[in-house]
Amino acid sequence: MRYLTRREVWAALPVVAAMGRGGAGAQVAAGDLLKSAVFDVERMPARKMANGGESWSLLHGVLATGETVAVHESQQAAGAVPNPAHRIEHSEFIFILEGTVDFLHDGKVERVGPGGVIYVSDGTLHQVKNVGDVTARYVVVAVGGDVAADQPGKNVPQGLKPF
Repeated sequence: MRYLTRREVWAALPVVAAMGRGGAGAQVAAGDLLKSAVFDVERMPARKMANGGESWSLLHGVLATGETVAVHESQQAAGAVPNPAHRIEHSEFIFILEGTVDFLHDGKVERVGPGGVIYVSDGTLHQVKNVGDVTARYVVVAVGGDVAADQPGKNVPQGLKPF
């Protein structure tokens, strides 16, 4: 896994921080992401996950450069069962804001803490598990692929021993 430099992380964090928490998800028409905007994240409700975590969907739309993008923040409580391993058909950047997580992918486990960034490439079967003693918070930026169709990643746990 390639780690971003501190400079790259700090350059990206203002964008992610401005996105913050979403909820019902601002479904953004293609033309709506042609101009800069601020999303009022405090007004978006949380979605409860099966494992007790919460997720806020911030936006889903098409950038002026043509890429589809979806952004959400998730929280996973310490000791919680992680969401099932799943395969994605897009690219994701996962920005760890708080807590420590293990990233299971490609037959290996990598630990990531606050300020760390996980890159999940198209087609990767993966899982994220909170291994710390506090709630893990992270922002996911999904780009391209099945993001355009607003389809969830396929849950394909074969070949990956889940946490």
